Amino acid sequence: MQATAYTYDSETRAGSVLLDDGTPVPFDAAAFDAGGLRLLRPGQRVRIEVQDTEGAADARRITLVTLQTF
Repeated sequence: MQATAYTYDSETRAGSVLLDDGTPVPFDAAAFDAGGLRLLRPGQRVRIEVQDTEGAADARRITLVTLQTF
């Protein structure tokens, strides 16, 4: 799935992305580290992998964030 980087904190390595419909979805340091990135700037197109979590208030959890390449 593709998204756009929205926020990123280099100290915590966590942030959020905007889905193409404008929905913000947060990611944690584990998802950032899984993608092998060093830095993320707001506005960059990214590829994300999402895991649906049953019974959780937030139904989606990002498990991987990496740069979108063509």
